[in-house]
Amino acid sequence: MDNIKAWLATTPYKDFQITVASADASFRKYYRLTQNEESFLLMDSSLELASLSPFIKVTDKLRKLNVKAPEILEKHIEEGFLILEDFGSMHYLDILDWDNFEDLYKKAIDEILKMQEADASDLPVYDKEFLIFEMDLMETWYMEKLLPVSLSSKQKEIIKDALNSIADVVLSQPQNVFVHRDFHSRNIMLTPQNEIGIIDYQDAMCGSICYDLASLLEDSYIEFDREEMQKLVLYFRDKKGLEVDDATFIKWFDFTSMQRHIKVLGIFARLYKRDGKKAI
Repeated sequence: MDNIKAWLATTPYKDFQITVASADASFRKYYRLTQNEESFLLMDSSLELASLSPFIKVTDKLRKLNVKAPEILEKHIEEGFLILEDFGSMHYLDILDWDNFEDLYKKAIDEILKMQEADASDLPVYDKEFLIFEMDLMETWYMEKLLPVSLSSKQKEIIKDALNSIADVVLSQPQNVFVHRDFHSRNIMLTPQNEIGIIDYQDAMCGSICYDLASLLEDSYIEFDREEMQKLVLYFRDKKGLEVDDATFIKWFDFTSMQRHIKVLGIFARLYKRDGKKAI
């Protein structure tokens, strides 16, 4: 905190009050800077300096498309500090319910479509090797370290074959689009101006067309009726203008959702076992 205060003293925000805003599943921390009616966020990436450059790069990509990523107001790259536009404290998770989910999800889907117009050619590629690497976290961290269970060679081979099949279906859909990679209800904000604000996109990659849709509609934190979610899946397909039958597109979506949830199971187990994070 001393480093933060020393830097703030050199900025226009030196007299602002600083309070803890939030932390996420990474080692980033967020502080709210307030003075009178003004409010901004300070992002502390000092423990994850490597994430700062991608965050700045992706912010620029999204803002060029009028996606509401936070404006970056001040930078201290060496220490890992940014001062950002403040979207407030209301996440999609706070407000989604049976009365509004269709409208809110359609608005979020429209944002995915906008994000997919971004130039993803210079982003890391979400290829088969990486898809498998992510899913392998489940066996290592959930099955072997958290449960723990001892798997036979035959069981490991069965898992390997299943993960390969999942990855193949993910890669059978259209590729080479911008993928936020964590587009769920805790990373979508509703600003005081009733706009959708997008956060936590520094790990964006170039990948499959259904990935962010799967993150949104097969959310780890909230669940709605599958039939209603399938209608929204096809809403995305139709707005995207894809000529693919219902069954095939829903299969792409379902297998992408499986890949993501297998990965998330491993990541959550790793956060708990390795990093001591019990609330994610």
